Amino acid sequence: MTSNANSTTETANHFDRWQTIAIAIFMALVGYTVMVSVPVLTTALVKQVGFSPEQAGRVWGADMLGLSIGALIAAFTVARVNRRHLVFIGAGLMIAGNALCMVFVEYEEIYALRVIAGIGSGLITAVAVATLGGTTNPVMAYNLELVGFSFSSAFEMRFLPTLTMDGIYLFFMGLSVACVLLVFWIPARPLNAEQLALQAHKQQKDENWHVPKIIPLICLTAVCFTYINIGGYFTYIELAAMADGISQEWTGDVLTWGSFWAIAGCVLALLCQRFGLFRPLFISLIVMAGTAIMPSSGITVYSLLISVFVFMALWTFVDVYQAAMVAQMDRTGSMVALLPCVQGFGQFVGPNIAASIIGAGMGYGVMFVVSGSMALVALALYFGVFLYMHRRNSMLAEAT
Repeated sequence: MTSNANSTTETANHFDRWQTIAIAIFMALVGYTVMVSVPVLTTALVKQVGFSPEQAGRVWGADMLGLSIGALIAAFTVARVNRRHLVFIGAGLMIAGNALCMVFVEYEEIYALRVIAGIGSGLITAVAVATLGGTTNPVMAYNLELVGFSFSSAFEMRFLPTLTMDGIYLFFMGLSVACVLLVFWIPARPLNAEQLALQAHKQQKDENWHVPKIIPLICLTAVCFTYINIGGYFTYIELAAMADGISQEWTGDVLTWGSFWAIAGCVLALLCQRFGLFRPLFISLIVMAGTAIMPSSGITVYSLLISVFVFMALWTFVDVYQAAMVAQMDRTGSMVALLPCVQGFGQFVGPNIAASIIGAGMGYGVMFVVSGSMALVALALYFGVFLYMHRRNSMLAEAT
C-alpha cells in the first residue's frame, strides 16, 4: 500500500496544482506587463517625457527585445537549472532597470535600461510559460492565462495613465518583488522521464504530435510574425487615432474595454477545440490581418471600436492555439520557453518597422497595412505545417 502511494506521488504531475498554475499565470502577466499596456506607455513617454512618437515606439520595442533575449536565455537553461533562480535573477534585473530609469532621462540611456529590464521580464515570463506548458492540459492552462491577461490589460490601461513615469517604474518594481515572494510555488525542475511518459499516456490527442524539431521551430517563427503584426498595430493605435482627431479619453476607454474582449477570444477558443488546432487558427489569422489593416483607410470612433474589440479577441484566440500547438509538440518545456522569446522579438521588430515607416513620412495608413500583412505570413507558415502533418498522417495510415 505504501509502495503504491509513493509511486503515485512520484508520477503525479506537480505542475497541475492550482497554486502552481495561479502563480505561473501571475508571473506571466507580470512579464507581459509592458506588452499589454504599450499604447498607454507610448503615449506617456510622448506627453510626459517629450519623446517623439518614433522614439517612444523604439523605447518600448527595446523592452520587448530584452524580453526576447531573456526568454532565449531561459529556454536554454530552464530544463537544466533551478527555475526559481532564474526568477530571482529576472526580478533583480527588472528592479535595477526600472530604478535607473528614474535617474536617467536621455533617450539613449532609457533605451539601454529598457533592454535590461526586458531581459528580466523575459526570464520570469519564460519560466512561467514553461510551467504552464508542463501541465497535463496546456490548452486549458494557457486559456486561463489569457483570461487573466484580459483583466490585467484592462486594469493597466486604466491605471497606468494616472501615474507619473516614476510611478510607472515603481509599479513595475513592485510586481517584480511579488514574483520573488511567490516563486516557491513554482517547481524548481521539469517533469522526469516517468512523469512525462504518464502524462503522454493521459493526453487525448487527435493527431500524432511526435514531429521533427524543425516543425515546432517553424511554428515559433509563425508566432514571431504574428507578434510583428501585433506590435506594430498595438503600439501606435492610440497615437494614430489621436492623429485622426479621436480624443484620448475615447481611445483610452476603447482600449480598456477592448481588453475585456480578450475573454471572448478565450471562450471562443474553448468552443472551437472540437475543430482541432489548424482550422480555427487559419480563420482567425485571416480576420486578424483584415482587422489590423482596417484603420489604414482612416479612423473614426466606430471603426476604432470595431477594430480594437475584434483585434483583442483574436489576439487571445490566436495565442491559445499557437501556444497549445508548440506545447503539444514539445513536452520538455524547452521549445515552450521560447514562446516569450519569439513574442518579444516580434514585439521588438513590429514597433521598429512601424517607427521607421512613420519616421519616413509614409503615415499610419501604410504602417497598418504592413503590420496586417505579417499575420498573413504567419498563416502561410502554419499552412505549410498543416500540409506536412496531413501528408505524414496519411502515409502512416497507409503503412498500417
